[in-house]
Amino acid sequence: MRRVSILVFTLLITLVGFSQTEQADTTKPVYLRFPTIPQFTIYKASDSTVFTRENLQKKKSTVFIIFSPDCEHCQHETQALIANIDMFKNAQIVMVEYLSFEQMKKFYDDYKIKNYPNIIMGRDAKFYLPLFFKVESLPAIYVYDKKGKFKQAFSGSVKMDKIAAAL
Repeated sequence: MRRVSILVFTLLITLVGFSQTEQADTTKPVYLRFPTIPQFTIYKASDSTVFTRENLQKKKSTVFIIFSPDCEHCQHETQALIANIDMFKNAQIVMVEYLSFEQMKKFYDDYKIKNYPNIIMGRDAKFYLPLFFKVESLPAIYVYDKKGKFKQAFSGSVKMDKIAAAL
């Protein structure tokens, strides 16, 4: 009887320990708990077509930039990105916003994003990526390697050489 009591007690302690570990893990943002490129659906600024994870080029690093067309920091970051686009010639950049399609389209046209084939700009109508990444400030930048594994996150304005170094 004493052995059974000790066994039950040990099992209970083990279960409590595992449940606390599980609980601690859920406080991490989703992108850290699942460190691969997420499933997503955006609508491209160029023509409103659907763009998903399956449309990404294989064996190329991916940079997600969550931005807002009316954010001054995002505008400056976009100018810096365009001025340093050669640093990202071996990466695909997915710029995602979640406001109105009209604002995004104006931003797309103003910054002549169509001239940069490695930049995909789209609207996340379901607000999925900002929640997935737990965005707290804009712009928010997330870098994934060629195998689709998460590398590094940046919040706010960041120098382009730091982002390029994370590739």
